[in-house]
Amino acid sequence: MDTASHSTKHVFAFEEGNGKDKKLLGGKGANLCEMTQIGLNVPPGFVISTAACLEYLDSPARALPAGVMDEVRAQMQVLEAKTGKGFGNPEDPLLVSVRSGSAMSMPGMMDTILNLGLNTETLQGLIRQTGDPRFGYDAYRRFIQLFGKVALGVPDELFDHEFEAVKDKAHVKEDIGLSAADLKEISERFLKVVEAHTGAPFPGDPLEQLEIAIKAVFNSWMGKRAVDYRRQFHITPDMAHGTAVNVVTMVFGNRGNDSGTGVAFTRNPGTGENKLFGEYLLNAQGEDVVAGIRTPKPIDRLRDEMPEMARQLDDLRDKLESHYREIQDFEFTIERGQLFCLQTRNGKMNAQAMVRTSVEMEREGLITKEQALLRIAPDLLEQMLFPRLDPKARAEAVAQGLPASPGAASGIAVFDADRAEQMGRELGQKVILVREETKPEDIHGFFASEGILTSRGGKTSHAAVVARGMGKPCVAGAEGIVVDVNRREAYVGETSFREGQVITIDGTTGKVYLGAIPTVEPDFSPELNTLLAWADEVASLEVMANADTPDDARSALKYGAVGIGLARTERMFNDPARLPIVIEMIVADSSEDRQAALDRLLPLQRSDFRELFEVMSPRPVTIRLLDPPIHEFLPDEHQLERELIELRRLAETTRGMVVLSGTMSLIHASDGARRELDAMRRMIDPALVEDAIAKKETMLRKVRVLYETNPMLGHRGVRLGITFPEIYQMQIRAILEAAAECARMGIEVHPQIKVPQVCTAQELKRVKSYVDTIHEEVKQRYGHPVNFKFGTMIEVVRACMRAESLAEVAEFFSFGTNDLTQATFSFSREDAENKFLPLYNQSTILQDNPFEVLDVKGVGKLMKLAVEWGKQTRPDIHVGICGEHGGHPSSIAFCQEAGLDYVSCSAPRVPVARLAAAHAALGAKL
Repeated sequence: MDTASHSTKHVFAFEEGNGKDKKLLGGKGANLCEMTQIGLNVPPGFVISTAACLEYLDSPARALPAGVMDEVRAQMQVLEAKTGKGFGNPEDPLLVSVRSGSAMSMPGMMDTILNLGLNTETLQGLIRQTGDPRFGYDAYRRFIQLFGKVALGVPDELFDHEFEAVKDKAHVKEDIGLSAADLKEISERFLKVVEAHTGAPFPGDPLEQLEIAIKAVFNSWMGKRAVDYRRQFHITPDMAHGTAVNVVTMVFGNRGNDSGTGVAFTRNPGTGENKLFGEYLLNAQGEDVVAGIRTPKPIDRLRDEMPEMARQLDDLRDKLESHYREIQDFEFTIERGQLFCLQTRNGKMNAQAMVRTSVEMEREGLITKEQALLRIAPDLLEQMLFPRLDPKARAEAVAQGLPASPGAASGIAVFDADRAEQMGRELGQKVILVREETKPEDIHGFFASEGILTSRGGKTSHAAVVARGMGKPCVAGAEGIVVDVNRREAYVGETSFREGQVITIDGTTGKVYLGAIPTVEPDFSPELNTLLAWADEVASLEVMANADTPDDARSALKYGAVGIGLARTERMFNDPARLPIVIEMIVADSSEDRQAALDRLLPLQRSDFRELFEVMSPRPVTIRLLDPPIHEFLPDEHQLERELIELRRLAETTRGMVVLSGTMSLIHASDGARRELDAMRRMIDPALVEDAIAKKETMLRKVRVLYETNPMLGHRGVRLGITFPEIYQMQIRAILEAAAECARMGIEVHPQIKVPQVCTAQELKRVKSYVDTIHEEVKQRYGHPVNFKFGTMIEVVRACMRAESLAEVAEFFSFGTNDLTQATFSFSREDAENKFLPLYNQSTILQDNPFEVLDVKGVGKLMKLAVEWGKQTRPDIHVGICGEHGGHPSSIAFCQEAGLDYVSCSAPRVPVARLAAAHAALGAKL
C-alpha cells in the first residue's frame, strides 16, 4: 500500500497495513500486518503510525493529531466484532495490549502495557467468563503496575514493596504460589499506591486508559533509555523516526497448565545452530519470560509437556523463516491449547551466529552470497575476536548460570547501572554489572560494562538480548547467587563478593569465577573463512595491514591481509637492544660520529626488513622512512634533570667511599671490614658514575637543542631526511639490500619505499636521488637490480593541492588520514578528544569524531582532488589509505567511491575491512 495515499490516515488494521513500510508502521506493526496477511494465527489488532507519534511529539501541548482517537474508536469496534467481546463490557470484556515498535528493533527500550481495559467492573466479568478468580486478579495487578509505571510515572519500587509484603505475609517465594485472595489484596494495595503517588484515583474508563497509554508509548520514544540506545547504536532519524503503537487483542498464557508463553528464535542466536531456540513458561504471561521474573524452561521441554504445541511451533518456525528469509525472534502465547504468534522481528545475534547462519542459509538456498555478505554489519566481526578463558587456567567456578551471550570478561563487580557508568565510562575501569535482573533503564550501565551477570532470568531475558546485541558476555539466571543491591554484596554458597572485588564471567559456559582469569584469543571459524573468501571475490579494494614486526606480519596474514600498507621504522628503533645506538646517533656532534652509529644500525634494520619480506613473500611490503621528530627517542628534559641530580649525589657518595677506603689503612680495622669496604667501593666505580653524568649532560644539551614549540609540525619526516640525509640513506640501503638478499635466495619480494610529510615535489626528488644512487650501488654489489616502488604519504594539505606534480615522481600515494585530519581541522587530536570534541559530537556540531570516522566533506574532498590530479599525471598510480580510518566501514565505502585501490589498517581490523570492502563494492553496483 502506498504511504502517500494515507497522508491523513494514521490507524491501520493488521489486514490493511503494508508489511514492507516499517518506517510508517514500525517493525513490529509491519510484521504483525504481514503475518496476518500470510495466514498466521495473530490476535486481531491495529497499528497507529509513526507519523502520528511525530505529530504528537511536535505538538506544544502534547496532543494527539486530530481524528486519531476517532480512528482508534472505529478500530476498537472492529475488534469487538471480530472477538465477540466488548471494550468496557462488564459481562464479556475485551482486553488489549498497547506496545511500541519503531522501524529499527530496540528491545526493551520503549514501553508496553498489558491487559488494558480492566477496571473493577470488567474484572468481575473476566472472572465470570473464565471461572478463575486467581487468573482475573493476576491480570488486574499486572495491568495496574504496568499502567502505573509506564503511563502515570509511578516507580516500580513502590509496587515491588507491596508485592513482597504480601508474599512474605503468605509465606510464598514464587509468584505462582499466591492465591486469588493474595492477588486481590495486591491489586487493592497497588490502587492505593497509584492514588498516593499521583493524587488521583486509577483511571477506570477503558477509552481513557487507551488514550493515556497511546500517549505514554509515544513519549517513550524520547525516554532516556531509548535516546541512549539510539545514540550508542548510531540509529539516525533516516533509519528510525518515532515509534508506532500496536493495539492487540489480549491472549492469555496464564489460564492454567494448558496455557503458556514463550520467546523463540528460529535458530540459535548464540551459535547459529539450525535448531529452534527459546524458552517458555506454563501458566504465565509474556513479561514473565522477557523480564526474567521467573526462570523459564528450554523450548525442547515443550515436546514432553505439550507435544502438539511443539509440533505447531516447528511449523510456525518454518513458515517465518521461509517467508522472511532471515532468522526470526518471535513471541508466542498458548491459550487453552491454541497457539498465537504475537510478534516477530529479525533476530539479534552475535557475530558467530550471524556468520554461521549466513553461510548455512546460502547453502540451503534461502539467500544468495551477496545477501549473506550484506546481512552482516562489518563491525560485528570484531565480536569474533573477543577473548575466551584460557583452558590452561586452573579456576573453580563459584556459580553456574545460563550462557546468555558468549565471550569472557573480568572486572570490578558493581551493583547498579549508574555506578557502572561512573566507574566504567568516567573512570575508565573495567566493570561487571551485577543485578538480580536487568531492566531497560539499566542500558547506560550495559554500555559502560565489560559484561553482565544476573541472578534471575533466562537466555531471552532483557539482559541476554541486549548483551548479545552489543557483543558483550552475559551470564543470566545464576540462581546460586543471591544479589543484595542495597548492601552491594552477592552471596554464593559459603562465599561472597562485594562491590569493588574482581570477578570473571564466561558467557559461553555460564560460569562465574572470583578474581581475574587469563583469556586467550579465539580462532577463525570455518564459516568465517568461507564468508571472507566470498567477500574477497566481490571486493575491488585490497585490504592490507599496518605491521612493524615479523610477528605483526604473521598476524596480518592470519587475518587475511594481502600485504603490508604501512611498516613504521620508528617502532623498530624503539627496540631496547638498539635504542642506545639510536641515542648515540642522535647526540652525535659530527656527521662522522653519526655515520658510525648508523653503520651499527644498518645490519639491524636490514635484518628487520628481510624478516618482514620473508614472512610476507610474495606480497608487497610498504616501508615508511623515519617520521617522528628524533627528540622522541630521547628522555624528557625534566626526567634528565632529575636523573642528573641523583647521579651527582651518587658521585659525592662514591668519592666519600674512596676516601673512607684509603683511611682504613690508618686505623685498626679488621681484615674482614676492609674486604667488605673494598667490595662496596668496587660495586660503585666513581669513574663509571662520572661517565654516566657526562652522557646524561650530553643528552640534556641535545634535548634542549632539539626542542620545538610544536614538534608535530616541525623537524620530522622528509624534513629530517633532508637535513640529516645519512639517516634516510641508511634506511634506504637496508631496504634495498634486504630485498636483494631475498631475491638471491629465490624469495619473491615487492618492497615499496614511502616518504612521510611531503609537501613539495622537490622534497620527493631529493629523496629519490638518494634512492637512485643507493640502488645503483646495490645493483653493482648483488649483480641484479631490485624490483621496488617509490611513493609518498599524502598527509599535508599542500600535498593534496600539488598531487599532479608529486605524481611525476611517486609511483603510489598513501593517504595518512590521521595527520591529514589534524591539518585540515587544525585540531590536535589529543587536545581535541580530551577537551572539546565530545561536546561537539553531543551537540551535533560535528556528527562524528573525525579521527574515528573519515570526514568525507572536508578531508574526503581533499582526497578526491588528490586522486583525480594524481591520475591525470600518472594514470596507473596506486592509491591507498593507511590511517586508522582504513579499518572503518563507512570510511572504506568512501575509499571505494573516491577510486582508491587499497586500504590498510591494524591486523585485527582486517576481517572487518575485508567485509566492508565487499559491502562497498556491492553498494557501488546498486
